[in-house]
Amino acid sequence: MDLPRVLMMLQRLTAASLLLGLLLLTACAEPDPRDSFAETGECVECDLKAEDLSEQDLSNAVLNRADLSDANLSQANLSEALLDSADLSRANLSGAILEKAALPSANLTEADLADANLSGAFLRNTDFTNANLTNADLSNADLNGATLEGAILDGANLQGAMLPDGTTQN
Repeated sequence: MDLPRVLMMLQRLTAASLLLGLLLLTACAEPDPRDSFAETGECVECDLKAEDLSEQDLSNAVLNRADLSDANLSQANLSEALLDSADLSRANLSGAILEKAALPSANLTEADLADANLSGAFLRNTDFTNANLTNADLSNADLNGATLEGAILDGANLQGAMLPDGTTQN
């Protein structure tokens, strides 16, 4: 065989090997958890930053440790959803339904929760620093250990809620 022909064969083999390697890496890569979210309702540690999920039915969703910062969840149904340690900073949750949702240790700093329904929600150690809770329904919610520094609570319903200091609002 002549040298140019050998070099051409080596080039083709190298290109084929690279292509095969890429295909194998793609097949072995972990799937994006967002791909099955619509089907399973589960998206643990998902990056949903700044996503528009307004008016979506996310009831019973599992979004533990998800990044939902700057997301639009206005009018979304998150009843009985699990959002343990989720980042909802600056999220728009105005008018959202979070009835009996669990958000322990969630970050809701500067979130808009105006007119949201958080009745019976589990909000222990949740950070509501500078959040807007105007007219929010927090009745029977568990806010034990929550941070409410700078939060706007005008018109909020706290009837039967366990407050950050462990006392119950009558």
